[in-house]
Amino acid sequence: MFQGKCSILSLSTVVLLTGIFLPAGAVLLAACQPTATPFECTDAIGCVEIAPGDPIKIGALQTLSGSLGPQGTALLQTVELAVDDRDRELLGHPIELQSEDSLCSGEGGTTAALKVAADPQTLGIIGPTCSGAAASAMKVVSKAGLVMISGSSSAPSLTSVAGAPGTDWQPGFFRTAQNDAVVGRAAATYASQQLGVTKAATINDGDPYTRGLTDTFEEVFTELGGEIVLSTAVNKGDTDMRPVLNAVLASGAELVFFPVFRLEGDYIVLQASDMEGLEDVALMSAEGLYFDSFIEAVGEAGAGMYFNTPARLESPAYDAFFSRYETKYNEPPTFTPYDAHAYDAANLLLNAIAAAAVQDAKGDGTLHIGRQALRDTLYATANYQGLTGDLTCDQYGDCGPIRVQVTRLDDPAAGLEGLAANVVYIYPPDQ
Repeated sequence: MFQGKCSILSLSTVVLLTGIFLPAGAVLLAACQPTATPFECTDAIGCVEIAPGDPIKIGALQTLSGSLGPQGTALLQTVELAVDDRDRELLGHPIELQSEDSLCSGEGGTTAALKVAADPQTLGIIGPTCSGAAASAMKVVSKAGLVMISGSSSAPSLTSVAGAPGTDWQPGFFRTAQNDAVVGRAAATYASQQLGVTKAATINDGDPYTRGLTDTFEEVFTELGGEIVLSTAVNKGDTDMRPVLNAVLASGAELVFFPVFRLEGDYIVLQASDMEGLEDVALMSAEGLYFDSFIEAVGEAGAGMYFNTPARLESPAYDAFFSRYETKYNEPPTFTPYDAHAYDAANLLLNAIAAAAVQDAKGDGTLHIGRQALRDTLYATANYQGLTGDLTCDQYGDCGPIRVQVTRLDDPAAGLEGLAANVVYIYPPDQ
């Protein structure tokens, strides 16, 4: 909107300025200089103004240290690649990425989120790697009016459970990763209907991610006619798993579902292989142990183990992404399939920023971005064609397509590549 500001020039003034004679009595309207109407922010939770030449600031929270450090670093590099693919620029402004280590813990998530949210110019965050960090980080992020979109935080509690808000849900959280309520259902369905298991045990480590998986597994397995004979937990940092494994043995379980992380998962598998009576108990986990490093650590002790992970979409777009990643970092992505989820998360955020931005009427490149407008734009995402498939966000922030694969580790010497190729079940099976 512009407001016109004009002055009336007399005939004598025109003659003096131009040398052109006009009929007597003529007057001209001249010097009409439109002035820009100042931008007024009406967004419910405020606006960010980005001045000419200033960067568009986003954060990246990933696990950059500890046993999951290599995987979190790979996700950060994936986000960097998404920014590089845009020549590190959006709407004529450079993109500035602030990365912080969220440590795969609640405390780490809070600390990292506080560091990023401290800059009032930050618009949103990509990450974190782990659900436990996401649950605590979102309390900071939501209060600050930011958005956060994760490619790997999959605990049901972060978005929704059975159509209701999860216990850790906060406005402004989104994810391209799957809701693990589906992964838990896939695991229970395969155990019951394909393996014929009637008695199962579960082990979690108290993390929202592992508890979400085991809770869903137990509910679905029971619905399918099975019996949960043991529901127990270990602590992060535990090294002696014999007490919990003795409990599994005493329970009469035919399968144990333990969607934990390294290093606790390493100890469970290695010590189970040394215990008489457990050789006939099937071992099943999820993406928390879906790494080459885990397979190398457990070796033949892991033979026959089952893994539930998101099914990767085979496509030319993914192949091109994989090639660009290898070229840039001289190695393939190390956290499959979440590399593609993180790339999609970065692009959803950048696209939403571009769509929500309002160009200042002055025309000098100044941008105004409403924080609620940015959230609303992400919630309205529909049919975005990402590396992971057709992405549509629901009211609780789940955006990713849901398809789960079960793989079996038949040949530990073949590593993750061999495991990934040995798909024994796809859920839902009718797609």
